[in-house]
Amino acid sequence: MEGKIVVVTSGKGGVGKTTVTASLGAALALQGKRVAVVDMDIGLRNLDVVMGLENRIIFNIVDVVQGKCKLKQATIKDRRINNLYLIPASQSDEKDTIKPENMKWLCNKLKKEFDFTLLDCPAGIEQGFKNSIEAADEAIVVCMPEISSVRDADRVIGLLYSRSITPKLIVNRIIPKMVERGDMLSHQDVVDVLSIELLGLVETDENIVVSANTGLPVVMQKDSKAGKSFIEIAMRMNGHPDLPIEDPTAPRSLWKKLSGKISRKSKVQIS
Repeated sequence: MEGKIVVVTSGKGGVGKTTVTASLGAALALQGKRVAVVDMDIGLRNLDVVMGLENRIIFNIVDVVQGKCKLKQATIKDRRINNLYLIPASQSDEKDTIKPENMKWLCNKLKKEFDFTLLDCPAGIEQGFKNSIEAADEAIVVCMPEISSVRDADRVIGLLYSRSITPKLIVNRIIPKMVERGDMLSHQDVVDVLSIELLGLVETDENIVVSANTGLPVVMQKDSKAGKSFIEIAMRMNGHPDLPIEDPTAPRSLWKKLSGKISRKSKVQIS
């Protein structure tokens, strides 16, 4: 059985696509799947840094498609997690070095080697995006709960549908206190606007910064709320689509309601 090619995209930069790609790749590998994560951002690679593999790069994706090396030579095995591999982007080539037909050829190879291949799509809807979606079976759209991010995500979703790719949504970097105050869109607001299936919700978590700086996957940090969310998202991707989605704002909202009731009772008793 061939593996799946999943593109992780957003349209807008800075929403956490690279962190999402690395985290889901690690989580799927920890669940026993053979996983490749591929940096598609030619000239501006970052996935290797997030994964702590920047010092082990010899060949890259451009070298593979140009026949300068074999796929295996450009594939870097993660030291911490079995079955997790990185194919880095080139830092010196132009963005249009790779063509859509190159990605079709490469993805056909990757499907035979890996259960999941996650493509970390560059920001925007230009050549890097076109390359990334060319051979994708599925798509994950990463969106922050803010208007500009939702608008760009909506544009990308339309382009994915035009290529017969049905996307799923991850709402990233949720700040519960801001949602409660009405200073940030709720995830339901985002879902209502974008009208696609929700795959998961990820709360803002300082452990993400630690992960990016140390290369330790956030899914391996026991106290990480984001890590727990990524593990559950990976489970939904990996045969458990009905796993409930935990709303990071719900516990606080419930406590707020209870606090309100207690406060009102106290006032009645005092009077």
